[in-house]
Amino acid sequence: MTGDEIRRRLDELIRARGTDYLAVSRLLGRNPAYIQQFIKRGVPRHLGERDRRLLAAHFGVDEAELGGPSQPQGADQARDSQSRRVLLSAAAEVRPTGAGETATLKDYVLIPYLTAHRSTAPASGRDALAFETGFARQVGSGRLGALSALLVEGDSMSPSLLPGDQILVDLDDCAPLRDGLYTFEMDGGFSIRRVSVHPVTGRPSLLPDNPAYASFTDCDPEALKVLGRVVWIGRKLP
Repeated sequence: MTGDEIRRRLDELIRARGTDYLAVSRLLGRNPAYIQQFIKRGVPRHLGERDRRLLAAHFGVDEAELGGPSQPQGADQARDSQSRRVLLSAAAEVRPTGAGETATLKDYVLIPYLTAHRSTAPASGRDALAFETGFARQVGSGRLGALSALLVEGDSMSPSLLPGDQILVDLDDCAPLRDGLYTFEMDGGFSIRRVSVHPVTGRPSLLPDNPAYASFTDCDPEALKVLGRVVWIGRKLP
């Protein structure tokens, strides 16, 4: 395949999945403009082996469609429920599927973790969470690329959110603010607070569920750095 054909095919895969260049760049652990530059400007000229392998696994296609070596004849038929493996992170961690597993790679989307400006790696030690694509669409406002994962730290939102909980944040759902849980950028990190909007003035208050922490009432919406609304919570039960 030529470079133009590879870039065109990758663009088709991204659009078909309903995600965007930014989300795919983050999936690879690259700078936010990496995929856009590759597709629109041809920089870099070729995908690296690691990036190509991750993209092929993420979109459920043969590496040959992205410029890699072709698989042997009959390889598609050999990729059955006993041999298929589901990509769980951008670090290429894989785990065997169960014998009764019937879903294919294309049924899943990797949702990358938010990374604080003051940090160089997700606090969870992982790169992404894998979700069934249809479920991920229902959870968010529709655009898969707008979803980000976050590991809860601290107890300011206890008992609603506990340290170690996994949450999904819809970055497209920032305004207008309404009652619910939101993630904010504060001091180079993240803060989660319950938003309560005054029914008359429309001004929000930021409230912790843990009474040991301070509340911020009658806030100026323009002064808040809203990242998105919390739309899903996952927790390991004791």
